[in-house]
Amino acid sequence: MTDTTRTEPTGPASRTTRDLTRAAVSGWLGTAMEFMDFQLYSLAAAIVFNKIFFPDVSPAIGLIAAMATYGVGYVARLAGAVYFGRMGDRIGRKRVLFLTILLMGASTTLIGALPTYATIGILAPILLVVLRLVQGFGAGAEIAGATVMLAEYAPAKRRGLVSSLVSLGTNSGTLAASGLWAILLAVLSDEQLLAWGWRLPFLLSFALMIFAVWLRRNLKESPVFEERPDVVDGVAMSRTEVESVLVESAQAESSRGGPAQGDSSPERKQAGVLEAGIRQRKGKAFFVALGLRFGQAGNSGLIQTFLVGYIATNLHADRAVPTDAIVYGSLLGFVTVPLIGLLGDRFGRRPMYVALTLLTMAFAFPMMLLITSGSTSALMLGMVLGLNVGVLGLFSLESVTMAELFGSRTRFTQLALSKEIGGILATAIGPVIAASLTAVTGSWWPIAAMLVVYSLITLISAFLAPETRGRDLVRLEDAV
Repeated sequence: MTDTTRTEPTGPASRTTRDLTRAAVSGWLGTAMEFMDFQLYSLAAAIVFNKIFFPDVSPAIGLIAAMATYGVGYVARLAGAVYFGRMGDRIGRKRVLFLTILLMGASTTLIGALPTYATIGILAPILLVVLRLVQGFGAGAEIAGATVMLAEYAPAKRRGLVSSLVSLGTNSGTLAASGLWAILLAVLSDEQLLAWGWRLPFLLSFALMIFAVWLRRNLKESPVFEERPDVVDGVAMSRTEVESVLVESAQAESSRGGPAQGDSSPERKQAGVLEAGIRQRKGKAFFVALGLRFGQAGNSGLIQTFLVGYIATNLHADRAVPTDAIVYGSLLGFVTVPLIGLLGDRFGRRPMYVALTLLTMAFAFPMMLLITSGSTSALMLGMVLGLNVGVLGLFSLESVTMAELFGSRTRFTQLALSKEIGGILATAIGPVIAASLTAVTGSWWPIAAMLVVYSLITLISAFLAPETRGRDLVRLEDAV
């Protein structure tokens, strides 16, 4: 029989400022790499992949096909979320984060080495889809793991600010990818870009992967994971083992004639904590988190992915204009993200969610009027503001709120699943729906309407969510 004896924790696991810094940099860098990889692909899908991998169809159908290939990565992310999420809850966050970054980095590098349709025909898009699946499988747990790790390292009073570094990682990755593409579009001709230039950003990501792998080899495990009452010798007890502990505790109490009044022994405390975590019915927190995720994920897919292709293909603007707008928006995000994190620590998560979603809904149609006005300056202003309010601001809140919603026993798995299911329903499918609706209607209004709907779902979820600011993350049960 497995030995499940565990003494009462004597206090928080020892972590120095250096440990927190290393965890913060690791979370930021891994998330930056994930979003750089996906943004590299999304921009390539919007700008050149329809010509390189889908050259025998019309431009509109080629854009839809490229966006669909972009979306398959999100299906693989769901499988990765399940596989690595359960692993992270059972054996720790550190080991999983090491594996995910290896998978992401290797697949992204290999995309840059792919032969094109002109070289090997239909096999080229097939190989592209395979690498997208591998990339997505690793990425499915990367941001969830980084979010969990950083939230579990952070001091409770500054958890929103510290956890926002994960969002800055997404911002940094988006900025790096957009910056690389902006440079390529500025210095290369169309012929050079299609012949070899598109490969450079993917191949350059290899150096970042090497540094991230080195950093994570020296990262200490999450202190919350080590403090969990269901973790023995670095491995979480199975449900059967937890049930065994509870039965043994009940039998011991029965032999003593029942629990003594005011019994606060370590064994009794442990049994109570374990029972609270194992008996709670799951589901409410997950669906609240899914709704909170929906607005940010959907808005991101429309603003950061679909609009880039839409502006170049439908509005016939210079392809550098939308990528430059994302660069400027990402730069502003270095102020927006930590500011929202600070405000969330000061006023709470729910009030900030309500404020940001209402602003996004109010700005959706004016944003599209700016983008379609014919003015380059107005277009950039619309994208920059939309990116910061409807995407980066919500992501800053999401990074801490979703971690606080879940109990420590299933936090990694539930957080990963809520993020990835939300990504599939909103980010992956959204651009394809938007491409289809704008093609059918010949207008931009479906884009604005989708932004309103996505944000409304998050607004409703925010009203249903409990206030989680300052919650004890060692607790096994969910917040609702």
